Amino acid sequence: MLQVKALSKHYRGLPAIDDVNFRVRPGEIVGYVGPNGSGKSTTVKIVTGLLEPNSGQILFEGQSIRDNLPRYRAAFGYVPEEAHVYTHLSGLEYLQLVGRLRNMPEALIDLKANRLLSLLGLESWRHSAISLYSKGMKQRVLIAAALLHDPRLLIFDEPLSGLDVVSARLFKDLLQQLAAQGKAILYISHVLEVVELVCNRVIVIAKGKILADAPPLELKTSLQLANLEGVFAQLVQQQNTQDIARELVSVMAVHHV
Repeated sequence: MLQVKALSKHYRGLPAIDDVNFRVRPGEIVGYVGPNGSGKSTTVKIVTGLLEPNSGQILFEGQSIRDNLPRYRAAFGYVPEEAHVYTHLSGLEYLQLVGRLRNMPEALIDLKANRLLSLLGLESWRHSAISLYSKGMKQRVLIAAALLHDPRLLIFDEPLSGLDVVSARLFKDLLQQLAAQGKAILYISHVLEVVELVCNRVIVIAKGKILADAPPLELKTSLQLANLEGVFAQLVQQQNTQDIARELVSVMAVHHV
């Protein structure tokens, strides 16, 4: 469904991503992980049509998204890393705005918006200004907005940010249900335990290049490691965090020069 093909983007001559290639098929949850500055955000901005690459292209159902960007944007739902919402609107008004921008019928907007808010635990808050919402509540509104128009492709960028334990569990179950419905899901996260649990495949990116693209079990088996966190640390050549932690504590203990 979604194909990222030979994607490169440079800023002032420095590569943010370099020859990035991967696919997300219907019914598949693909994890996209990497350290800060690895190129994840740049990839997402290009995939969502917010940024143009220097080279390469994004194909959706075999067609370049640039051939018909409005059609492509109508086909995906997106939960961004930062919860940018119109805080003067209520949760219901925000979903109504999103539905109207997507040319949905008013009756359908009201039906789906109210039901989604109720299922996400926001029924009693639906008429309150989003400025009064907690971070997790705003995140749930964004999730509802991404689901409102029944998209075929879903892009979740750190979707668990701010969610409580119950909401996070609900979201994990939701991912499985969406995949079972044939939705293609690109899941960007730093929470490797969740990625390992819910994703069919995991793509590891570092310094703008893809280092691995395989099911979590295959990655663990090939590197003879117990969990995805160990795989990640080895692939990106992560520093010894225990040694650094000890150094940090030793610096704290210095009181005289």
